[in-house]
Amino acid sequence: MSDPAAPEAATELEDERDERSAAIADHGMIGDLRTCALVSVAGTIDWFCAPRFDSPSVFGSILDPDAGHWTLQVVDGATATRQFYYPDSAVLVTRFLTEDGVAEVQDFMPLLRAHDPDHRQHVVRRVTAVRGRVRIRTAVAPRLEYGKVLPELTETEHGVLITGDGIRLGLTATHDVSINDHTIEADVILEAGQEARFSLHVLADDEEPPADADVDPLFDGTTAFWQEWLSRSKYTGRWRETVNRSAITLKLLTHEPSGAVIAAPTTSLPEEVGGERNWDYRFVWVRDAAFTLYALLRLGYTDEAEAFVAWLSKRIGDADAAGATDADGNDIGPLRVLYDIDGNVPAEEHTLDHLRGHRDSQPVRVGNAAVGQLQLDIYGELIDSVYLFSKYGPGLSIDAWADLTRLLDWVLDNWDRDDAGMWEIRGDVRAHTVSRVMCWVAIERMMRMARKRGLPGDLPRWAEVRDTIHARIMERSWNDEVGAFMASEDSDTVDAGVLLMPLLKFLAPNDPRFLSTLEVIEERLVSDSLVFRYDLGSTTDGLDGPEGTFSLCSFWYVEALTRAGRLDDARLALEKMFTYANHLGLYAEQIGLTGEQLGNFPQAFTHLGLISAAINLDRELG
Repeated sequence: MSDPAAPEAATELEDERDERSAAIADHGMIGDLRTCALVSVAGTIDWFCAPRFDSPSVFGSILDPDAGHWTLQVVDGATATRQFYYPDSAVLVTRFLTEDGVAEVQDFMPLLRAHDPDHRQHVVRRVTAVRGRVRIRTAVAPRLEYGKVLPELTETEHGVLITGDGIRLGLTATHDVSINDHTIEADVILEAGQEARFSLHVLADDEEPPADADVDPLFDGTTAFWQEWLSRSKYTGRWRETVNRSAITLKLLTHEPSGAVIAAPTTSLPEEVGGERNWDYRFVWVRDAAFTLYALLRLGYTDEAEAFVAWLSKRIGDADAAGATDADGNDIGPLRVLYDIDGNVPAEEHTLDHLRGHRDSQPVRVGNAAVGQLQLDIYGELIDSVYLFSKYGPGLSIDAWADLTRLLDWVLDNWDRDDAGMWEIRGDVRAHTVSRVMCWVAIERMMRMARKRGLPGDLPRWAEVRDTIHARIMERSWNDEVGAFMASEDSDTVDAGVLLMPLLKFLAPNDPRFLSTLEVIEERLVSDSLVFRYDLGSTTDGLDGPEGTFSLCSFWYVEALTRAGRLDDARLALEKMFTYANHLGLYAEQIGLTGEQLGNFPQAFTHLGLISAAINLDRELG
């Protein structure tokens, strides 16, 4: 197992490591529908949580160089690296180009079939010398519990056992490895056509690392899985490759055992490098529900849609009709803004003060305090998602309908309260226009379902409150002087969320008030094709520092232009947005004005927005 040259090689490798984390955009993602890993263009796995998305990290150097990593690089230095996905799959390929040869690394987490009862979690890294002679070094440095725990490394018959903090992993390899300072190392010389394999296995409590095995069947099975899954997409339009990559990304953010879809696989990647706008997104936001289901259904992925609806239905059924309360005893409604993968209320938000943060962006947070906020818009988004599924699916059970009417009763009594809004501001609550619109959506969709399915409900009362909300928005959220719908009642600031009005059927896309609002948003929030979610210069959100443009809002802008009939403008804006993707077609939450990706990565909401914008513009262009 040992290699006498390894300790010296490892020291050199550590010296070569860049103290600055790779940029957010300089990553690809691999996964197995339970967790994922981020792989940098330099060949380093610098984010991996096991066994689930929301588990503590094993490799976390994207947040701190000392928080664990798995490097794999050419010793004599590559003159260039290239990264791409194996066609129509989630298998990531990183190529190292040198004067003496070319090395290729295939990174993937095996997936052989849907809902596989025999699924085994592991990360496979296969290195091949494509041309010439290459020398490869790898250093596997797990640092458990977000970098706080050094693991115990034990050589076994077939590999190295990694234990500590309740986790058990095993590394197997085709070549000799050694252990040095809580790090597993190898130094391998490959001639053209030769390969080296390294696999990190997630083990059960009594398991030992398995014997190394040929990974060809795993590679072939995994690529076949993804290619078959993608072949079921109904989208065949102009931007097929881009939409397909977003669909695969959305699938990778799905937790198959539960049906949940998380917002992003990372925590605390900053919205401003060096700033404090750093959040944990490894949860399921109710707000994402309607957009997720819309994208899945439009693409033809009914199995995933049904699984997510089943997950949502459990949350609806478990909702407390009396309403939960925040730390101050205020009623925050029967539903929470977000849940963990299992549908539970996440643990309290706290900071990991031992971590430097991505490029010194602190604090690093685990948990998300938004779970304790009142955000009224989630009821419209949730009920809209159920409406979409009812419209395109088999319909609702009478028990599910009873649960929905119970939620609606709470909305009828509470729609006019101030809240934190869809952007989850941590400052003072206010009467957000989008929250009002979404309460209107909740009632309007319930009325549609009741009429179409003949389901029971107090339709006269529902209609009365619906019309009251509509009139209130027209009276208090419309500003005649500005000529636009404002972010909140009686204010003079704008919010990109009102771009949703025609998408939600609240207003016709050619309504003069919406067209005027669109022009004001273009003046105040749009920079080229990039859209800020609100004007930080005139809005207090309880946080310091700026943020980037919000990519989801940029795709909403494309949809608004499409529905307003400005198809040339919409197509140009969409094509510009495509240029802001990273080299693999992935998007973080935000984009800075100089084009850098900001925030957690990759983000489901952004890719959902892309899918919706592309599908609708394609349809209008014919």
